[in-house]
Amino acid sequence: MNRAIIRRMTSSARPEQVLIVDEDPDVLDLLSRQVLEPLGFRVTTAESAGEAIQQAVGSAPDLIVASLDLPGLSGKDLLVALRSQGIEVPVLVTAEAGREADAIQAFRLGARDYLVKPLREAEVLAAIERALKEVRLRHESEQLSVQLADSARQLEQRVRELTTIYGIGKAVTLITNQRELFDKLMQSSLNVTNADMGWVLLLDDDRGQLFLRAQRGMPRALVGKLHQPWDDGVSSLVMLSAESLNIHAEGLEQFKIARFAKAALVVPIKARDQAIGVITVAREQAKAFSEPNQRMLEAVADYASISLVNARLFQALTGRAEQLQEVVDETRTGLQDQVAWVERVRKTLQGLHEQLPGLLESSENPSQRKRLLVLTTDLQTLLKELDQMPHLQAAPSSN
Repeated sequence: MNRAIIRRMTSSARPEQVLIVDEDPDVLDLLSRQVLEPLGFRVTTAESAGEAIQQAVGSAPDLIVASLDLPGLSGKDLLVALRSQGIEVPVLVTAEAGREADAIQAFRLGARDYLVKPLREAEVLAAIERALKEVRLRHESEQLSVQLADSARQLEQRVRELTTIYGIGKAVTLITNQRELFDKLMQSSLNVTNADMGWVLLLDDDRGQLFLRAQRGMPRALVGKLHQPWDDGVSSLVMLSAESLNIHAEGLEQFKIARFAKAALVVPIKARDQAIGVITVAREQAKAFSEPNQRMLEAVADYASISLVNARLFQALTGRAEQLQEVVDETRTGLQDQVAWVERVRKTLQGLHEQLPGLLESSENPSQRKRLLVLTTDLQTLLKELDQMPHLQAAPSSN
C-alpha cells in the first residue's frame, strides 16, 4: 500500500498505538523506527510474551504484531493469555515460511492475519491497515453509541424541563393574589434549581430601592427584612446589566451573602427589557448551579414578569374604576351642573376605554380576556349613548 495513503489515514485521527513483539532486535527496529513511526503510529516494543502482556494491560494498544517464536511463552501462548485477560486487541502473527500449521492454530486462537518472514514493508502495511480498519469502525461505533445515548439523555432532560416549566407557567399566570404568586415563585424556583434558599427583590419606582418581597429558607435574621429595602450586593449588578449571574466559591466572597451562602444564581425579572426585580436562589455548599438550572430559573422569571405586569395593569384598571365610582357618588349627593357632571363621566369612561386594548394585548388569561371584552362592549355602548344626549351635543367638546 502506498505510504502516502497510509500517512493520510493515520494523521486524520488520533495516533494509533501498535505493540511489536519479536525476539529479533532487527525486526523490532525495522517495524518501529523505519516503517511505522514515520507514518505517525505510536510504537512500543517487547521481546517476550510476558513483557507484551504487561504492556497490553497497561497501555491498551490498538494492534499487536507478535512473533510465533518468542522465547519462553510462544506467540500462541500470548494469544491465549490475552484472551484470558479479556483484552480484545487484533493480533497479527509472524513466522518463518513453512509454519502454516502453527499459523492455522494461531487463527483458531484469535489471530487476525499471518505474515511470513522476512517481512516486506508493503505486506506489513497492508495487513496493519486491514486490521486497524476494523478497530476504527469499532471505535466509531462506540463513539456513535455514546453520542446517541448522550443525545437521548439531553432530550429526556429537555422534555422534563419543558413539562415542569409548562406546569409552573400555567399555575403562576393564573394567580392574581400577590402573596400566593410570590409563594408559588419561591416554591418553583427552589424546585427547578435544587437550591437551599431563595428570595425575590422588586424595585420600588418611587424610592428607587429594591424591596424584599418574598423569601424561603433564608437565615432568621434576614426574614425580618421582608417588605423592607434590602440589597444582597449581587442583585444590584443584575439590575444594571439585566443579565443572569451565576457565581460561587471565591467569586462570591466579596458579597455580603457569602456569610450564609457559597453559591448563588440571580436572574432578572424584566418588563420591556428593563429589570424590575430579581429572583435569587442560593446553596449553602460551593456547588455551582448548572446551565439547565439557569435556563429553568430564567423561565420562571419570565412567567413572574408576565404575572407582575398583568397585576399592575389590573391595579391601574381598578384605580380608574374607583375614580369613576367617586365621580358618580359625588354627583349623586349634590352635583348641580348636569352637563359638567356628564362630561366628567364621559371623560373618565373614555380614559378607561383607551386602556382596555393594552390590557387585552398583555393578558394571557382566557377568563380575564373574556371579562375585558365584555367591559369594552359595555363602555362603547355607554359612550355612544352619552354622545347622543342632546345637552352634550349642544355643549362645546373639549376633545
